[in-house]
Amino acid sequence: MTRLAGLIVALALTAPVAAHADDAQPALSPIACPASVGQGVECLSGRDPSGAWFVIAKPENWNRKLIVHSHGGPRTGAPEATDSLEDLDRFSVMVREGYAWIGSTYRRGGYGVRMAAEDTDSSRRIFWARFGRPDRTILHGQSWGGNVAAKASELYPRGEDGSLNYDGVLLTNGVLMGGTRAYQFRADLRAVYQFYCRNHPSPADGAYPVWQGLPPGARMSRAELQRRIVACTGLGLSRRERTSVQARKLRDILAVTGIEEEQLVAHMNWATTLFQDLTGRIGGNPFDNSRTVYSGSSDDAALNAGVARFTADPSAVARLAHDADLTGQITVPTMTLHALHDPTVSFSAEAAYRQTVADAGRSDLLVQAATDESEHSKLEDGGYITVLRALEGWIDTGQRPDAAAFQSQCLASFPATGCRFVPAP
Repeated sequence: MTRLAGLIVALALTAPVAAHADDAQPALSPIACPASVGQGVECLSGRDPSGAWFVIAKPENWNRKLIVHSHGGPRTGAPEATDSLEDLDRFSVMVREGYAWIGSTYRRGGYGVRMAAEDTDSSRRIFWARFGRPDRTILHGQSWGGNVAAKASELYPRGEDGSLNYDGVLLTNGVLMGGTRAYQFRADLRAVYQFYCRNHPSPADGAYPVWQGLPPGARMSRAELQRRIVACTGLGLSRRERTSVQARKLRDILAVTGIEEEQLVAHMNWATTLFQDLTGRIGGNPFDNSRTVYSGSSDDAALNAGVARFTADPSAVARLAHDADLTGQITVPTMTLHALHDPTVSFSAEAAYRQTVADAGRSDLLVQAATDESEHSKLEDGGYITVLRALEGWIDTGQRPDAAAFQSQCLASFPATGCRFVPAP
């Protein structure tokens, strides 16, 4: 890639909409709320000047506080007006507690943390302009949206008058290690899988590097990907149906990569469709296994001798870092909540973020909490409200909360929801 072409790719990935597009108010249309938000809630939909759809939920008993939500993914399809209803349903407990809520689809599908962060902040400005500035605004990011929200808190901490845009930040099961560290394990998965299975790509597909996901313009359905995985490994088949060769290949793939059997198709799908989008947008390969020593298989020597090797393009790494890595320069109380056994985003992301924030000298603004759950997209409602209340108390008093007290606090308010807080490693 030429230097000029690389610059064009970087600008396409990260360039903001000019001057906030200005804050012309988009039309709002009533939309049916998910039943989970309860009675007496007004839901509205609209589209911002950059093309991002958003959904607003405003309860009759609004507590004059706002949750600005960054969704996970990234979703690779074109956004639709109702997409954010799924996110609203997942976090509907916040609306039932009296908070207003707004969530953006982002202007397009696909990768782009800075793009998504800008669209998230645009949704905040739209709500403020329409309903007045709330007494408190909390930025919430889930999964990849945790990366987006953390980036938004760094890029848009204050308004033109110097006042805070966000009073606090809540990041749940977040991709907090930054883009350059978040996806290497899936690149390793593609390499290890291909060593054993030789069907993604298959000979009929033609050769292409596995870090690319798929060649530009190629398509592969999840059903077809799963068919190939089952053909190689017998995934999901009974012991009687699965051959010994399939069983050995599956065992080796899982042992080397550390991925759970139930999550293999999901991670392979991300390493296919997302990688195609991500590498195309940054214009090169940010992944590197040139010196990786794989272990845990039935024959590590053969694996390391035969696995496909690839070396990262430094300019692609730099573009990805600019777009998605975090500086740790947080300015307001920031709370994280992460399931210890999250099958999608490793809990190790929390240690990475803690170090990033410490390196920036902002550790006093970060509190991290853990639960012993094994889910990614949705945790117990009591956990969300417990950390949200702790964050609110921190903002009110200036006293940093003690995560060790969260379990007892949760049980006191939500004895029937399955409070699952545990000490963070």
